[in-house]
Amino acid sequence: MKQPDAVESSINSDRIRLTSHGQKTGFRGRILGLVAVGALTAAAVVTSFLPGPNEVPAQAADRGPAAELKIGYFANLTHAPALISESEGILQKHLDEDGTTFQSQIFNAGPAAVEALNSGAIDAAYLGPNPALNSYLSSHGESLNIVSGVAYGGASLVVNKDITKPEQLAGSNLASPQFGGTQDVALRNYLKELDLKQDATVTPSSNGTVAQLFGRGEIDGAWLPEPYASLLIEKNDAHRLVNEAQLWPEGKFPTTVLVVSKDFMASHPDTVQKLVDANTEAIEWLNNADEKQKLSAVQKALIKANGSSFDESVIAQALKEVHFSQDPLPETYQTLVDHALAVEVGAGGNADGLVDSRFLEQQEQ
Repeated sequence: MKQPDAVESSINSDRIRLTSHGQKTGFRGRILGLVAVGALTAAAVVTSFLPGPNEVPAQAADRGPAAELKIGYFANLTHAPALISESEGILQKHLDEDGTTFQSQIFNAGPAAVEALNSGAIDAAYLGPNPALNSYLSSHGESLNIVSGVAYGGASLVVNKDITKPEQLAGSNLASPQFGGTQDVALRNYLKELDLKQDATVTPSSNGTVAQLFGRGEIDGAWLPEPYASLLIEKNDAHRLVNEAQLWPEGKFPTTVLVVSKDFMASHPDTVQKLVDANTEAIEWLNNADEKQKLSAVQKALIKANGSSFDESVIAQALKEVHFSQDPLPETYQTLVDHALAVEVGAGGNADGLVDSRFLEQQEQ
C-alpha cells in the first residue's frame, strides 16, 4: 500500500506523563496545612509535576488504539523485518485486534523519512540510527524515540579492483545513499580517521543509481547497505574493502531501527505496542526460516515494495551480512553522535533517552 499525500497533523499537549513502562501517572498533590493556635484553618492543595528519574514526558494523552498507522521503510535488505511484516500480513494481523488499518511509504534514505515523520505524514519509520539521532538531538528529545532494534551489520565500503588498500582512497570519488544518513556518516568518519577527509570526494547518490555511476566509472566505490553492497560486488566487479562490522566491538552496530513520533506514541501506545510486537514476530520469522523460504519471502516482499528485486545470488550473499535483532544496542548511540560531530554532520549532544524500551519490556512480562 502506498502513502497518500502528506497531511499535516498536530496534537494538543496534555498534562499526563508516562513512566518508562508506559503506565499513566496523575497529578501529585501536596496538602499544606496551616495551623493557628486554638483554631482550625483550611488546607490548601497544591498540585505540581514531579517527574521521577525514569519517567518519560508525553506530549498528548492516551487516546486508545489509532484508527490508522502510517509507516515508512526502505526497500533494503536491512529493512527485511518491515518488508516481511507487511508482505506476510504480520503487522495487519496485530493491528486487526484493535481495528487499526495501516498505510506504508517507501523511502530511499533516512533524512527524508525523518522529515515525513516530523511533518506528521507518517507516524513511525524503519531507518538508520543517524537520522534518528539527528532528529532527537535537534528537537531536544521531543521528536521521536527508538522503540526497537531491527538489524545490525550489513553495511560495507565496496570499491573498484584498483583500490586494494585504504590509503589508496586518496583522490577517489565515493558515494553514499544520502547526506547525513547512517552510511554517509560512517564513510565520512572513516575517511577522517584515515586523514583522507580532504583527499577524497563523497557524493551522496541514491542506492538505485550507484551501480550505474560505478559502471560508468564516475565513482570509485560507495559505502552501502545490503543488498546494494553485494549487488555492486556481483554485477560490477567491485570488492569489499571495509566491512563496517570490523570497526565495532563484537561486530555489532545498528543498521536499522524502528522509531515512532513522540506525539503518536503518547496518543496511541497500544498501537505502538502492536507495531513492536509485529516487528519482533517478523524478526523471529526471518531468523527461524530455512534459507530457501527466507530467500523466496524476501524476494517477494522486495518486488511488492519496489516493483523489482535482485538476483537470488545477490540476496543470498546479502543475507549472510545482516543480522536481525530487536535489541536496539543502546550503548552504540553516543559513539554514533560523536562520529557525526567529528565530520560536522549534526550538532552533537547526549543520546541518553533516545531509546524507549518500555514496549520491548512489555513483551517480557
